[in-house]
Amino acid sequence: MENDLLDSVKMDETEKITAENGTEQPREGEQPRKKELPQKNKLLRKEELFQEKEVSQKQKLLQEQELLQEQELPQEQELLQEQELPQEQELLQEQELLQEQEQEEKIQQGVHNYSGADEYVWPTDEKVLQKLEWFQDQKLALMMHWGPYSQLGVVESWALSDADAEWSRTGIDWEVSGKEFKEQYFGLNKTFNPIRFEPEKWADVAAEAGIRYLVFTTKHHDGFCMWDTQYSDYKITGEDCPYHTNQYADICGHLFEAFRKKGIGIAAYFSKADWHIDSYWAKGYPRGDYMWRGPSYVPAEHPEEWEKFVRFTGNQIKELASRYGKLDIMWFDAGWVCEQTGQDIRLGEVIDEIRTWQPGMLCADRTIGGPYENYITPEQCVPEEPLGVPWESCITLGTSFSFAYEDTYKSPREVIHLLTDIVAKGGNLAINVGPQPDGRLPKGAVAALKGMGAWLNVFGEAIYGTRVCAPYKKENIAFTKKGENVYALEMFSEEDTAVPGEVWIPYEGKVKNVTMLDTGEKVLFTSSTGGLTVKPPCYEKTAAPIARVYQLEV
Repeated sequence: MENDLLDSVKMDETEKITAENGTEQPREGEQPRKKELPQKNKLLRKEELFQEKEVSQKQKLLQEQELLQEQELPQEQELLQEQELPQEQELLQEQELLQEQEQEEKIQQGVHNYSGADEYVWPTDEKVLQKLEWFQDQKLALMMHWGPYSQLGVVESWALSDADAEWSRTGIDWEVSGKEFKEQYFGLNKTFNPIRFEPEKWADVAAEAGIRYLVFTTKHHDGFCMWDTQYSDYKITGEDCPYHTNQYADICGHLFEAFRKKGIGIAAYFSKADWHIDSYWAKGYPRGDYMWRGPSYVPAEHPEEWEKFVRFTGNQIKELASRYGKLDIMWFDAGWVCEQTGQDIRLGEVIDEIRTWQPGMLCADRTIGGPYENYITPEQCVPEEPLGVPWESCITLGTSFSFAYEDTYKSPREVIHLLTDIVAKGGNLAINVGPQPDGRLPKGAVAALKGMGAWLNVFGEAIYGTRVCAPYKKENIAFTKKGENVYALEMFSEEDTAVPGEVWIPYEGKVKNVTMLDTGEKVLFTSSTGGLTVKPPCYEKTAAPIARVYQLEV
């Protein structure tokens, strides 16, 4: 019994352990085996399995969603890029249109606007600064636009541009298509034969007119070269130009030398655009034969083509500066050819190189602003106020820059008043004359120039070498200053304008003496607030003078 009881206790303990562990203890010689789980445990296990299955399904669902997103993202990005691309293209087109509009604002119907004084950069080169002082002393230049186009009496170059045809081809009154006209124009070199060109006579007229420097078109936009260039056959010395055998065939060379002998400075006008050279108006591009003032291609898209043009242009500029004597100024037209428009010819590098052998040479890269626009160039206009920087207005003596048949010219009175207005505001006047196709200067132009010179021969002291003097200009009286003298120029607009016996001069500074500049006669004056009243000698001539000039000793 005692043994049986012990066995029973042992069995109970074994069952207790087995219940706790869920495993029956094996009997001797048997492998351990799982005891069947209670019903509650079975239910718990089922719930765990269900939860595991549910989590697995959720994970699978999340993975599928992530995969779908990964697949959709490139599609969305691609769609977004497709939507953004037209917007970028539209923006680029708007930028290009804006550049074109800006250029149109700068150049309207072939006439350039001018850079603002705030865009001016004073040179740091001491020799260039010295040359600018020389420039501001000169006051009066003779500008000349001359080339094969003078035979037709139409505007220089511009009619070649199809985009500018609306205004530039108004003078083309014969039946011809745009394409035919361009062929005719480019063929004018074959008939250009100015056998009556005598450079010494031109220089004589300029000297008599009081001209201090010459601005001559070595090449306009049409690409025809008025010098014996080595880089183009489209030139005055070309074999297909009948003038190439003439003793004066290298026109620039002979003209520059003749003017230098008269003590007249030289400015070489040069167009940065060239509508004849095939690296600028190149064939085989989408615009076909329809040309505008710029290149026929986008330089950034065809850099090799553009580089050809850059080398060609640089070579021609350096050729003029190395083979044609001292150049005081290089005057660059075609302001649309610049870095800002994607047409960078690296002009600054060329000018810096030239200045190593032409120290101090001025560069007028007009309408561009910056360090290579050494003076500003208003065209066919005069600023309302002094600019505070060096400038020069180029204005036609007749109605156009190029020769026009039966043209009318400004009178000496008109030109002197124009010059006085400009000089009083600190500028220079480049008065333009278009020579005839036979090589002579028009008689009307010569008469006006000589009349201008006659007045300057007497009163030039109040013009040359002067600087601005407040109040600059009030009504018909303009002011200039040189040293200890102020000059008051009283202008008379017409011959029948009344000449007063007493004149109010609105100069507020202290004045010691007043004399008439032409005779040296002292003039009685009375100073008062805001100026002085002078009593000039009695004027007895019928026609009013162009101007009376009072020299004020201050």
